[in-house]
Amino acid sequence: MNQEIRQYQENTFSTGDGEALYFRHWPATHSAGKKVIILFHRGHEHSGRLQHIVDELTMHDTDFYAWDARGHGQSPGERGYSPSLARSVQDVDEFVRFVEKDAGVQAEDIVVIAQSVGAVLVATWVHDYAPKIRGVVLASPAFKVKLYVPFARTGLAFMRRLRGLFYVNSYVKSKFLTHDPQRNANFDQDKLITRQIAVNILLDLYKTADRIISDSSAITLPTQLLISGDDFVVHTKPQKQFYAGLRSKIKEQHILPGFYHDTLGEKERHIAFDKIKSFVTRLYNQKQESFDYKDEDCWSPGADAYRDLQAPLKAGTPEGMFYRMLSYGMKTVGRQSKGMQLGYETGFDSGSTLDYVYRNVAEGKGVLGRMIDRVYLNSIGWRGIRIRKIHIQKMIGQAIGNLLERDMPVRILDIAAGHGRYVLDALQNQPEIENILLRDYSDINVEKGIKMIEERGLSHVAQFRKGNAFDYDSLASLEPKPTLGIVSGLYELFPDNDLLRNSLAGLAAAIPPGGMLIYTGQPWHPQLKTIAYTLTSHQNGIPWIMRVRSQGEMDALVEQAGFEKSHQLIDEFGIFTVSLAVRKSHG
Repeated sequence: MNQEIRQYQENTFSTGDGEALYFRHWPATHSAGKKVIILFHRGHEHSGRLQHIVDELTMHDTDFYAWDARGHGQSPGERGYSPSLARSVQDVDEFVRFVEKDAGVQAEDIVVIAQSVGAVLVATWVHDYAPKIRGVVLASPAFKVKLYVPFARTGLAFMRRLRGLFYVNSYVKSKFLTHDPQRNANFDQDKLITRQIAVNILLDLYKTADRIISDSSAITLPTQLLISGDDFVVHTKPQKQFYAGLRSKIKEQHILPGFYHDTLGEKERHIAFDKIKSFVTRLYNQKQESFDYKDEDCWSPGADAYRDLQAPLKAGTPEGMFYRMLSYGMKTVGRQSKGMQLGYETGFDSGSTLDYVYRNVAEGKGVLGRMIDRVYLNSIGWRGIRIRKIHIQKMIGQAIGNLLERDMPVRILDIAAGHGRYVLDALQNQPEIENILLRDYSDINVEKGIKMIEERGLSHVAQFRKGNAFDYDSLASLEPKPTLGIVSGLYELFPDNDLLRNSLAGLAAAIPPGGMLIYTGQPWHPQLKTIAYTLTSHQNGIPWIMRVRSQGEMDALVEQAGFEKSHQLIDEFGIFTVSLAVRKSHG
């Protein structure tokens, strides 16, 4: 194809963990409004392989950006390696935020086009971070790679346990990627192609894809899905399952007969490009689609799942018998574990249990009790909770830095602090802090929290009082006015959004413009049934039944109260989010 080759600029941007990732920027050649398309390459490839997309889409009024993912192309790192898929997804979030500033646009001016592994990263990012971009185009997302060897995934996981980190070389030859002989030759000759992939990333890819497909209803952005009809690399069925769950009013799926895996590099790729260009043009020509989260606590897949958990299991079914036996074992032998005993005494969602999980020291009656306690503390939910603590502490540090940059006093309020460990740990040796107010509904938590304040020598600046986190008046009338509000692990315990609206409105009334809010979320949890059928809540020992909120729903509640999200972190399992928001000007 004889297309004019658009010139690019090259540079690097810094990730949150200090890597300098390479990217290319193709500036618009005709100015006609702010439009930005960000491209994400396939696994093994790099941004240089995407030049033809920029040229062949012929969108001269649009800026294009594309990175080299860490461990790929001209970006640093061991070839094919990332600490985790979650770290790479965070890279996506940080790159998009960088592009917003670099191009001088808003999130709603951005469309993302991603292919294969890049499409999985983007789909996960859209699910976990709920960005407000204009829309996404996903081409042949690698939700399930065809490994061809029986039990390959199980074998790789077993080998990883034995060997630790190792690398798997791609079996895919260029002739199975595209019918375009020139693209095949370029692939074979390209020295920047990364043919290996770290086993942790390959296994993470499967686990994350399973999660995103099963919960794709949380994705509400306009989405176009392009499926290659003769794909030798990835399975088609998971792509269709993912698409079926999407809840955007604007979504379209296209199956491209005869196309191999390199959908956007196929010989007849003009068919795919025509569909992309039509979709993207329509998105830019109409008002941005905004999903209505107003009634999510009543009418949503999450609300339906919550109601399902309220129905008791039938005793005679295999599932009913399994959870009945598990519950019996936990209430008898399991009580030798100190953590389980504490959970049954105070509630598995109580401040006392949370503080015990944070300490992460196995205790119990004898060797067996300590062994059970270690298994209990190592459950995926509690591991995620401890990562959430780390993320909250990081976010507190970032928020304090932001307040100091704005010459605002640092006055901290946590409306449901439990014992307060995660806040007090973050605030040691912070001379800039003017005031710390911790509150909680529980007398036990207040008593323990006061003791922690005294032990850390913070009594001169910190107080712990009993308070209702959902009482608008008591929050709105606080003096002195807090400049940083914290809500951690609270809203996830209550299914009713009216409670949250009341609490957030109180915080918005208390925190001045430019002040900040740290809030947590739980968009997904792999153990909802186990928790509902075996664990008890702090609320009079009733079953602990959780309603997960998508990140989009949680962000919408915060935004309606008058805050704007500026940053987010999430654990590697995709369970707990920690977000930072800025109080917007009143009015």
